[in-house]
Amino acid sequence: MKWFNTLSHNRWLEQETDRILDFGKNAAVPTGFGWLGNNGQIRSDMGTHLWITARMLHVYAVAANMGRPGAYTLVEHGINALNGPLCDKQHGGWYACVNDEGVIDASKQGYQHFFVLLGAASAVTTGHPQARKLLDEAIEVIERYFWSEDEQMCLESWDEAFSKTEDYRGGNANMHAVEAFLIVYDVTHDRKWLDRALRIASVIIHDVARKGEYRVNEHFDTNWNPIRDYNIDNPAHRFRAYGGTPGHWIEWGRLMLHLRAALEARFETPPEWLLEDAKGLFHATIRDAWAPDGADGFVYSVGWDGKPIVRERVRWPIVEAMGTAYALYTVTGEAQYEAWYQTWWEYCIKYLMDYENGSWWQELDTNNEVTTKVWDGKQDIYHLLHCLVIPRLPLAPGLAPAVAAGLLDSQAK
Repeated sequence: MKWFNTLSHNRWLEQETDRILDFGKNAAVPTGFGWLGNNGQIRSDMGTHLWITARMLHVYAVAANMGRPGAYTLVEHGINALNGPLCDKQHGGWYACVNDEGVIDASKQGYQHFFVLLGAASAVTTGHPQARKLLDEAIEVIERYFWSEDEQMCLESWDEAFSKTEDYRGGNANMHAVEAFLIVYDVTHDRKWLDRALRIASVIIHDVARKGEYRVNEHFDTNWNPIRDYNIDNPAHRFRAYGGTPGHWIEWGRLMLHLRAALEARFETPPEWLLEDAKGLFHATIRDAWAPDGADGFVYSVGWDGKPIVRERVRWPIVEAMGTAYALYTVTGEAQYEAWYQTWWEYCIKYLMDYENGSWWQELDTNNEVTTKVWDGKQDIYHLLHCLVIPRLPLAPGLAPAVAAGLLDSQAK
């Protein structure tokens, strides 16, 4: 039974994409895009987060390139928010969180700034007249504060005035830097963004994770030595969980295949380890995290022995798993990856998709019942877009540039 690259399956994906895009429109607030609760209403108590606003700018840039009415207006809304309430006009960069009264969190977070870079680069592909200026500003901030020439890696965070940086290096922020760098390369054609992406992947995945059975370490000191016990007392942290976060392992696999495809598109021979490690990450995720306690679903985190720590099934790991399954199938043609993709869609249909309130549930417990241990609400639709649109595209160029180039369903029969 074949799903990949069939028009019939792609039509189903498109129908679900439109349902998700319609749900996401509810997130627009005067300060950007807000935090959506489980019923699809704004959680005003959560404020307006930079990472959500930037990710939604990226989402609706893709939607605008798909010709969805109203999407371009939301692109403009996102750009205005990044140029307005979220922008620190005194010190540069963007605030982590604001609300109608002003700034809630003035820190400058790398994780969030890399999504500004992604959102701005994606917006450029829509032709919006302010998008390139926003991208240039984002690049300038990244170059000045978040890319370390000495380390050839990305820094984690700064205080409001960019006067003090954190004595911590994060794999999560660097992973999303790779994601953004790939789209910036597509938009600017500047080779350094590929070089930087390759460097980050080589350090975190090829040098460290490969030696640890592909259990990706995300916490490092300033010399890039792994900190194995980081957040041991706060294992369910949303962005810096203790131990391994398998959803990131499998997400890394897809990003490395996009990087590999980008190099091939330049008629260059990519390092063999990009594919080897992508496979290793994929199968390690299944080995440690898929149904380890007898119930289907990916557990949120595992220890360095591969045993589950936080057993809740959070939405984004399985979504990213489906995208990586498609990427590996595209490169290898092996049926096992399509079989996993189908298995995971069956799970999502059964447990995660919420047709009553909209979108998908964000988190399930070990019995696959809705819970809120790690996440409360349906924050945004960024990850969902990946499992719905990436299986309809080649691996290079990246998401928004590929849709803008008319490559949607170009491989379907």
